Amino acid sequence: MKKIFLTTLLSASVVSFALAEKLVVAATPVPHAEILEHIAPELKAAGYELEVKVFNDYVTPNLATDDGSVDANYFQHEPYLVEFNAKNGTKLKTTVGVHLEPMGIYSKKITDLKDLKDGAKVAVPNDPTNESRALDVLADAGLIEVNKDVELRTALDVTKNPKNIQILELEGPNLPRTLDDVDIAVINSNFAFNADLNPVKDSLFIEKAVGNPYTNIVVVKEGNENIPKIKALDSALQSESVKKFIEEKYKGAIVPSF
Repeated sequence: MKKIFLTTLLSASVVSFALAEKLVVAATPVPHAEILEHIAPELKAAGYELEVKVFNDYVTPNLATDDGSVDANYFQHEPYLVEFNAKNGTKLKTTVGVHLEPMGIYSKKITDLKDLKDGAKVAVPNDPTNESRALDVLADAGLIEVNKDVELRTALDVTKNPKNIQILELEGPNLPRTLDDVDIAVINSNFAFNADLNPVKDSLFIEKAVGNPYTNIVVVKEGNENIPKIKALDSALQSESVKKFIEEKYKGAIVPSF
């Protein structure tokens, strides 16, 4: 009887393993691949064997998703996806948002934005996407108003500037080093974190995570948004377990967007 039971149990395990469906997701190394590896056990329990394919560029993952080499990818935000689809004729769609690498306003001269003086010097990144994003952060903080009809805004698109702030466009990686010379700087979280600045604890203002267009997203080929394995992936990535993992591991350098 013991032999029969063990044989039956082994056969059931083999069948269960054989029934596990492969789920292949393209990602960049940090934090995307790390977050995916965190949810692998949960997906396995749901019947999906997760394979993470790591890429170090922002083109191949989208092309692989479009041609079906992978089921999904996780590395980009919506503005990049829209531009990629337009340039490459791909039909890729967002399913869910997972995390934000937040932009914040930092200063060594003031501790509250209400104390910002008239004519203050304000440093922002000088590349088109991040300058536009930084101006939106300044607008959300109530310091300026911008022309929302312009897709990629520059200092020329500031429509109201009650404090007459001077906007200085500088290289993003150099912004933390400008804090001794400017009144405030709007800095991406990766550059802030490298300078021992925690976006959650050290910024005077941080961009919102929920509903932020720069949230990092899961992307699939159009038409695959509702297939079961993608739904399982989306659910696992928006779980309380992932939220806790992000908060504890990255300590504010990235924040959950759900």
